[in-house]
Amino acid sequence: MSAASWWGLGIKRALGKLDIDIGVARRGLEQRGVRMLPITGEHAESATALPVLHNDPFDHMLVAQAICEGLTLLTRDRKLKRYGAAVLCT
Repeated sequence: MSAASWWGLGIKRALGKLDIDIGVARRGLEQRGVRMLPITGEHAESATALPVLHNDPFDHMLVAQAICEGLTLLTRDRKLKRYGAAVLCT
């Protein structure tokens, strides 16, 4: 799981848009073997080099991480396929 996704969840929680205990959720993911993907300088450079097809900086970071790490991005947002990353839409 990307640290960007985790950061986004924390922001939504702080704004009252999501009712979740972040610590409990993190421990549950760790118990299931889910690892946190940190944001690196390479990811940041890649994110800022993406064309502006989408205005969400978190999504730019997720696309950049998928490209840099050779991962598939799991999302509901079909628009992210336009970036050329491997995307699996739910």
